[in-house]
Amino acid sequence: MYSVADYVVRGCVFLNNQIRPTNKKLASLMIYATDLCDSACKHCLIWAKRPASILPTEQIIKLVKSTSVNKFTKIGLEGGEFLLHPEALEILKWFKANHPNFDLLSNCLQPDKLVNAVRMYKPQRLWVSLDGTEETYKSMRGKDGYDKVIYVIEQLKEIVPISLMFTLSPYNDFADLQHVTTIASKYEVDLRVGIYNNIDFFDTLDKAHTSAIGSQKGEESLTFKNLRNKIGQKPDFEIVDEDLNKFESWKNSIPDSIKGFDENYDFILLYNLWKQQELRLRCFSIFDNVIVLPNGDIPICQNLPTKLGNIYEATLDDILNSAATVKTQKFHSHNCNSCWINYHRKQDVVLYRNMERIFGRKAVSKVLGYYQWNEHQNSYKQIVE
Repeated sequence: MYSVADYVVRGCVFLNNQIRPTNKKLASLMIYATDLCDSACKHCLIWAKRPASILPTEQIIKLVKSTSVNKFTKIGLEGGEFLLHPEALEILKWFKANHPNFDLLSNCLQPDKLVNAVRMYKPQRLWVSLDGTEETYKSMRGKDGYDKVIYVIEQLKEIVPISLMFTLSPYNDFADLQHVTTIASKYEVDLRVGIYNNIDFFDTLDKAHTSAIGSQKGEESLTFKNLRNKIGQKPDFEIVDEDLNKFESWKNSIPDSIKGFDENYDFILLYNLWKQQELRLRCFSIFDNVIVLPNGDIPICQNLPTKLGNIYEATLDDILNSAATVKTQKFHSHNCNSCWINYHRKQDVVLYRNMERIFGRKAVSKVLGYYQWNEHQNSYKQIVE
């Protein structure tokens, strides 16, 4: 999916932000333009937020005009559901004319509107959510949208690069992943796999990393009513699959078909070692990947509630380059190993993996600081390849 040029740009941004922490450049800016959403996902409760927030168009444009953003910065437009933003099409029109290096994320529940928008405004990539079979989709996402996703793929796969987004969770399993790899292969589109996390902005309830994969598959869909009941009855136990906690069992459960899609197999495989607290990598992605929430908050990352600032109170550049931000990012980069979120950790895995291949473990440790893939101090190659 990623070209050599993409890696070069990432490398240049990484070096700049390490050498010049008060003059940052961004590789990626993810804009949550609204938390309005027409889905009802179990692994993300943005749709249940009340009152809903909307990031004004003028604030979005102001973000893109920041010094820390340049033509190489990949901007993601999402929500909630981005197309529910009252000025979604006007924003897309502005991006096409002023910053064409943008991606659009969608649940495809408004397929014709999405198809028309993509054809007219041509994002660099379209990301669409597909978390399993038709039955699993309805149970996990609360809406009957499987056929709409397939329709969007069929309509747009020759017009724009498409990535299917699959989230491995307690609400689906490896059989669902196998199904989605089959769909991706059939239509010759990309696949990106994430793993369920308790992301602060998502307001999730079921505990990630201890609730076993597939342990709640097929349970009833969420509604506002049964969500309220669930909030009042949080489980005081953890569902643990002892067999899948074992590395070899986990490894053998991963469908071989996922190896046909770059930067997914190792991410899923290494998750087990991270969950067992064997794997430790510094988090460098927080310097280069930034998100902005619909209320203007800029958290340090997708996972934590720690806020660096708010764009209604200071500019993006002032927030990112402030002494307080530099101190906070440095601390978390050295000390935080508390998530396995694909927006952040995939970049860290790629960084360590590629540098280890070129320079070896000892040299990388001296440059980037101590790290380990597992408790036996094996190399990436010994574990994954």
